[in-house]
Amino acid sequence: MSPKLPHETGRLFLTHTGAETDLIFRRGVDLPNFASFPLLETEQGRAELEAVYRDQIMAAQGCDCVTILESPTWMANRARATPLGYEIDALHRANIASVDFVARLRDRHQDPDMVISANLGPMSDAYGPAADQSANHYHAYHAQQIGWFTQTPADMVAAYTINHIPEAIGIVCAAQDVQIPVVISFTVETDGKLPDGTLLADAIAQVDVQTSEYAAYFMINCAHPDHLDPVVTAVKRLRGLVANASRCSHEELDNATELDDGDPAELASQLADWRKRAPQINVLGGCCGTDARHLRAIARQLSG
Repeated sequence: MSPKLPHETGRLFLTHTGAETDLIFRRGVDLPNFASFPLLETEQGRAELEAVYRDQIMAAQGCDCVTILESPTWMANRARATPLGYEIDALHRANIASVDFVARLRDRHQDPDMVISANLGPMSDAYGPAADQSANHYHAYHAQQIGWFTQTPADMVAAYTINHIPEAIGIVCAAQDVQIPVVISFTVETDGKLPDGTLLADAIAQVDVQTSEYAAYFMINCAHPDHLDPVVTAVKRLRGLVANASRCSHEELDNATELDDGDPAELASQLADWRKRAPQINVLGGCCGTDARHLRAIARQLSG
């Protein structure tokens, strides 16, 4: 029996999409092109990845939060993995192996409530200008990776750091084709809007209209709480906030040579405040710059 997903229960969920910055800046692991999935090809790499997931699991279990384990596949789509030397067959195997890896962690911890999320990233730079492509183009493009995810124990697909509406629509349609639950997580600029100036509430509404509300729910990630528009608390379809540790803009983070890990306690307090204002938000966690310290602080604030 599959675990309940966040939109099906009022329980609190802890997730983490900051593994790459944790690995690079705190653990000294080399990640060419910011891709973590190649680590699964070596024993040392698997150990490094497992250590990051173990920190998250311990933080969640210590505070009675449900763990969402995101597969390390944010960069494992065709356009972004080809420069790393992955042909289609190898990339197919890497996606399967990545989801299987986190599923085995769930089995090892004997926690059937853990959610296995097949993590999907944008076709191109999440922080760059939106590519001039139609929703149908993105539908066809992302259908390949989503199809691979259906061959795994994934409970759902979560598309992170999506920055414009046509790609979100295409992803939802591709998931609907194979009837797998899908979550869209938009990223916003420091003004709380998508890069093209669209209000987040309007973006969610447009995706829902074009997809018959197939998405399980929506989230925000890769933004600091200070960057969010307070009006989004009224958007009932918004159920998750996965925050950056830093208040820097995406451009500033892209050009940074040192990690800005912010203040874990302050970040946790801010996320708790957002949940008070929008009680439907029950998925919280850390994105760029966060690590075990932030996750423990967030989990403590949630359980408190």
